[in-house]
Amino acid sequence: MAFMEKPPAGKVLLDDTVPLTAAIEASQSLQSHTEYIIRVQRGISVENSWQIVRRYSDFDLLNNSLQIAGLSLPLPPKKLIGNMDREFIAERQKGLQNYLNVITTNHILSNCELVKKFLDPNNYSANYTEIALQQVSMFFRSEPKWEVVEPLKDIGWRIRKKYFMMKIKNQPKERLVLSWADLGPDKYLSDKDFQCLIKLLPSCLHPYIYRVTFATANESSALLIRMFNEKGTLKDLIYKAKPKDPFLKKYCNPKKIQGLELQQIKTYGRQILEVLKFLHDKGFPYGHLHTSNVMLDGDTCRLLDLENSLLGLPSFYRSYFSQFRKINTLESVDVHCFGHLLYEMTYGRPPDSVPVDSFPPSPSMAVVAVLESTLSCEACKNGMPTVSRLLQMPLFSDVLLTTSEKPQFKIPTKLKEALRIAKECIEKRLIEEQKQIHQHRRLTRAQSHHGSEEE
Repeated sequence: MAFMEKPPAGKVLLDDTVPLTAAIEASQSLQSHTEYIIRVQRGISVENSWQIVRRYSDFDLLNNSLQIAGLSLPLPPKKLIGNMDREFIAERQKGLQNYLNVITTNHILSNCELVKKFLDPNNYSANYTEIALQQVSMFFRSEPKWEVVEPLKDIGWRIRKKYFMMKIKNQPKERLVLSWADLGPDKYLSDKDFQCLIKLLPSCLHPYIYRVTFATANESSALLIRMFNEKGTLKDLIYKAKPKDPFLKKYCNPKKIQGLELQQIKTYGRQILEVLKFLHDKGFPYGHLHTSNVMLDGDTCRLLDLENSLLGLPSFYRSYFSQFRKINTLESVDVHCFGHLLYEMTYGRPPDSVPVDSFPPSPSMAVVAVLESTLSCEACKNGMPTVSRLLQMPLFSDVLLTTSEKPQFKIPTKLKEALRIAKECIEKRLIEEQKQIHQHRRLTRAQSHHGSEEE
């Protein structure tokens, strides 16, 4: 597909963050092996489910590919003799079910391409790096000053967003990174407004936003170029990771879990809140805050990926906040995601589950106060504070920011209106999804209550 062609009509824009669950329904023995029939479901709707057939060797292959994550996954061991016995098959089926439960409930593994391809081959059979490379090559035919050096394999978590190392032909020493991404299910801007807004991003100047060198878009994707940063992101600092390594390798199983110093937590937190407030005041929806989307430049945090909300991409933490009906605006999404980010800065790893009932000892009670206001049961049930409220809390209120750079981001009135409407549509889809999840939970609770022995 040429870079300036339209996507095929009726193209399904899947939300890749909707969790997949998998249950082994039966097994069948053929001459030399056993096949397992698995029912896979996307989200809560039984209608949105399908069957796949997998052998033990398929599981083994997936498990070998997931070794890069450095986790010890509970795949039942191989057995060469007696592997067709009924008792053994029943026991193995239990073990494989446990394995599926572990990989589908791990936030990073469940979102990775390997697991999606295994469970949903129909929707994830494309070679996304190949597609990205074709699109990028098409574009650079008319822009000969850029040159692709190499693809950066799997450095991000998104399946439909690919990265390439770049250089400018007459400045070969400059190292740049190109990101290319497909449209997502929340793209509500018209093609014209979408392309105009993407092209505006290089004009956005803010001390806490990572500068976009070049940006362009067509009706189906966008391409942005930024300077390559050797130090990497805030997540790389926390996990002591190399920016160019694959996402699974960098973040799935950190060797050493250690939070940041209190002063770093205060400074970085304040900088991030300042830039969120700036974007909210401009009417620019963000919704994509997490530690991998914050670039570190010395002691300065700079926000990445402003284009994600324009492309309509779902958030990294969507499967968390879609559970809570009070987190239903993009501002409250940003505040909730800030809670996740603060937790990771403080403890060196993400929370095991959300809401968080009790917080481990932290370097200051002021940190816990902010975490409680964004991640606790009460906060998730009653709603998030505003960004302005967080800025007034003791943890951030006394931080002195030394920056002389004046923020600049001029958005024409017509495009501001288009952004406002798109933002409302994104929120409407979220509210609809939360309502369905809430109804499903009530129904499930009622069914289990009626099915219980007392009844």
